[in-house]
Amino acid sequence: MISVTEARAKIVAALAPVSREDIAVMDTLGRVLATDAMARITHPGADVSAMDGYAVRTADATMGAVLSLVGTSAAGHPWAGTVGAGQAARIFTGAYVPQGADAVVIQEDITSTGSNVTINEAASIGRHIRPLGQDFKTNETILRTPKRLTARDVGLLAAMNFPLVSVYKRPRIGVLSTGDEVVMPGDDVKHGQLVSANGPGLCAFIASQGAAPVHLGIARDDESSLKAMADTATDLDMLVTSGGVSVGDHDLIARVLGANGLTVALHKIAMRPGKPLLFGSLKGTPFFGLPGSPVSAMVCAILFLGPALEKMQGLHGAAPTTTKAKLGAALKANDKREDYLRSALSRDANSDLIATPFPKQDSGMISSLAHADALLIRAPFAPEAKVGEQVDVIVLG
Repeated sequence: MISVTEARAKIVAALAPVSREDIAVMDTLGRVLATDAMARITHPGADVSAMDGYAVRTADATMGAVLSLVGTSAAGHPWAGTVGAGQAARIFTGAYVPQGADAVVIQEDITSTGSNVTINEAASIGRHIRPLGQDFKTNETILRTPKRLTARDVGLLAAMNFPLVSVYKRPRIGVLSTGDEVVMPGDDVKHGQLVSANGPGLCAFIASQGAAPVHLGIARDDESSLKAMADTATDLDMLVTSGGVSVGDHDLIARVLGANGLTVALHKIAMRPGKPLLFGSLKGTPFFGLPGSPVSAMVCAILFLGPALEKMQGLHGAAPTTTKAKLGAALKANDKREDYLRSALSRDANSDLIATPFPKQDSGMISSLAHADALLIRAPFAPEAKVGEQVDVIVLG
């Protein structure tokens, strides 16, 4: 068995980003930027007013000065004239500042009397003006790859005048469940059978990571069924199976697919839950063989599949982010496997984060993973831990 850290490093190193595509800026949320984004325009494109008021020359706009009103500048309707000595122009937020003016006096500090205005607070140079190019300038690099685009980034790219954006394609990930006992949700569940949580759950996880899941159904516990299902897994960037990766008589993944082009890079990780994970390549396509237990499969997805999908989308494929918390329940000494304990998070009177492991950690308890706020990490051979000790947790959701 190898460590979680070593396994993740090997998996990420074996993968490469998928190809790129140009898509509409409106569709880029959650996608990974494939090339640095350089502004295609300058923003703002001129000196503009930050407030409703009057554009003036500071040399004239002293306390009590009376200026003559000579024009109006509104957003989208700039005034083409020039503010001269003793003059002012009405201006609105977002409007171009007319030539000659070097400040804006807000309307609350002006008394308007028809064609004249009286200054009630002296102006200062540049006051209430957003200068040309304050935000960004043409050809300035504003967003750098790799970056998963947020809604804020989408708005920025639009403001930079990008109708199309170069992003990495969504990797197509095939998901195949295995087992004679497994049926799909809604099917007639006979004695000895169980409903597939892995197919829908893993597809949802893959989608949450920005990739495109392709559900391939369920392969039975016989060589012909597994081979036939695997043979249909074409035009994929990765194949993910669940079940059949342990050492029982019905665990056929390594043996059957090994005879059909599967090369195994690693198998068995010193962790709990999720020890029998398998990673390799099936006829050139990256392959994950996850455990059949839904809890084990999902924990492995969080620790390994998530970083793998990031790498395929041009990101670095980093380990899940951890944070510190205080232990909410005492723990016994650990054995040689790294533990990932489903835990609840809370805050104490000092607002410190508290992680309390659930009393039962059986990998067959799917509901406990759904209810968990975090996975508490325990290193191999960790000694007994007392309430209040610092621990590392992966916050879920």
